[in-house]
Amino acid sequence: MVTYLLLGLAIAVEVMATLSLRASEGFSRLLPSIVVLGGYGLSFFLLSLVLQRGMDVAVVYALWSATGIVAIAAIGATFLGERLTSVQILGIALIIAGVLALELGARHVSSAAHASRVVEQQGDSRSTPRWVEKH
Repeated sequence: MVTYLLLGLAIAVEVMATLSLRASEGFSRLLPSIVVLGGYGLSFFLLSLVLQRGMDVAVVYALWSATGIVAIAAIGATFLGERLTSVQILGIALIIAGVLALELGARHVSSAAHASRVVEQQGDSRSTPRWVEKH
């Protein structure tokens, strides 16, 4: 649960930083520029904590980037007067489908790896499982 909260915070901070890019006016305004640089730095730091907690890098990056893309597109269309075409909406749907495929694939691999470790442990009477030992 904490891992997903950290990921959500990383996404929110990245979206805030991305929205601040426009306000920075090419990094000519100090405060929005600080928000951009600090926001991206904080977002990547939070992503590193998520990865440290064991999530696969492909899944983490897919969730982070895709959620950011969808959020920026929605905010742009809702609050900034940007228009989304049907092709762009289809592209967003494909991004979401791709992230779901990565997440489901990672869960399948994770389940298979867990089953393999259980089988190894059952065949080994030592207290430390083989997959933990360093060679």
